[in-house]
Amino acid sequence: MTLLDKEGVKRAEKSLKEFDQKQSVIILKSSARTALEAASSLDCEVGAIVKSLLFKAENTFILCLVAGDKKASLNKIKKELHIKDVSMASSDEVKKVTGFTIGGVSPIGHLNKIEILIDNSLKRFNSLFAAAGHPNCVFEINFNDLQKITNGSIKEIIEWNNQNYLIICY
Repeated sequence: MTLLDKEGVKRAEKSLKEFDQKQSVIILKSSARTALEAASSLDCEVGAIVKSLLFKAENTFILCLVAGDKKASLNKIKKELHIKDVSMASSDEVKKVTGFTIGGVSPIGHLNKIEILIDNSLKRFNSLFAAAGHPNCVFEINFNDLQKITNGSIKEIIEWNNQNYLIICY
């Protein structure tokens, strides 16, 4: 049995192939459980890794797709959704809602329909890599196709800090 035979990977691959027959799941020799591990395995920038983060938002769940070098902002997510309460989903909730375990949560192939927000900072990369249902499985996609395949809404949902600003001195 290979990783491509795992149920979660099959679901992600099915969604991927339905979108574009030429797409395929990449099996990594080492883990991609974190964005840093994935970037190391793929020899790419950490920001080109798509983190799929599930949040509990009052009576529903929201999947936020965020660049690997950024942090999701709970305040911005609340503002975008016009709600007062947002928190990270538990590992049990992630498994129940998406069908994936943390470290392999794919932006596609979920067990349940989930609203998806895509952070606009991902636009800066020509190629993105997202989990495909297992910590050692990913797929490559561009920003426009990521939006199309997930039907996600593009928003600014990351935290800003001093590193995000360019200071020009004269």
